[in-house]
Amino acid sequence: MADQPRTFYRYRVVNATTLRDLYYDTIHFAHPGSFNDPLDCKPTLDCDSDNEDLRKILGFLLKERIGSEIRSHLIKAGLQGYHATDHAKKRACSEVEMQLAGIAYYATNPDYDTKNVEDNESRLLVNTIEEELLRSYARGICCFSTSYSNPVLWSHYADQHQGICIGYSTDRKLVPQLQEVVYEGRRAIKTSALIDAFLNKDEQAVAALDRDILFRKAPDWEYEREWRLIGLKGLKPSPLRLTEITFGLRCSWAVQYSVVKMLEDRKNKVEFYNIHGNMDKYDLHRQNLDLDEFQAAPPRAAEVLDELLNT
Repeated sequence: MADQPRTFYRYRVVNATTLRDLYYDTIHFAHPGSFNDPLDCKPTLDCDSDNEDLRKILGFLLKERIGSEIRSHLIKAGLQGYHATDHAKKRACSEVEMQLAGIAYYATNPDYDTKNVEDNESRLLVNTIEEELLRSYARGICCFSTSYSNPVLWSHYADQHQGICIGYSTDRKLVPQLQEVVYEGRRAIKTSALIDAFLNKDEQAVAALDRDILFRKAPDWEYEREWRLIGLKGLKPSPLRLTEITFGLRCSWAVQYSVVKMLEDRKNKVEFYNIHGNMDKYDLHRQNLDLDEFQAAPPRAAEVLDELLNT
């Protein structure tokens, strides 16, 4: 794994949600289903296992999910301890047996194109494993870039350069661990890899599976230079340190004034920058914002009108 950069960036539209995150120092861990790329975190399975192993994989995934759901319900009802855990385990095993039996039964459906029951069952098992795999990896993800000057990112994620780019440092006592996205053409995962990860408990196989599901994207997205932080879904206190704000090429003076004033008394100093275009190229660069401009109160329309009328 590559060494972590010193600063990570998030391009944002300036709205109530962004201002809330800046003021309260929070970040949102999103479900992958909300991402721009509909194939992100949605691998397919390449079956290289027999039906017996496929049943074991599906059985493991079902027991983990169903057992966890039952334990959660029991805890909410005030039931914990050995008897509650044992009950959840037995219920999960019973549910697994029912689902596997149902798949074996549906595999004999005469409406299938092929009359090979074993092949039918294999396809049904693989499809169900894919569904359970997506459920088990439905984690929260927060996405970052290592660049603050990418014009495409400014256009796509920061309101066509009217927004901001927030810079975060990993300078914390508990250093957050982000992982770099791998850009590859294939999104298929062999079922034998699931056996190594889930049944054989191979740590390298588990790490590879995490990478292939959570940190792999199509090569077309490589320009984003993305790193990801994994956490519980929803709004959470930021594990990173907010260190800088860069205002877009079209970001209004009113937005800049509001953000600077909101963060000027922050205990951990925040640096402010403005994006500028180069004279002879299409690339972008930034300069430190002149904070002296924001010391006085902003001009009001009525005050400007009075001044014009009285001259």
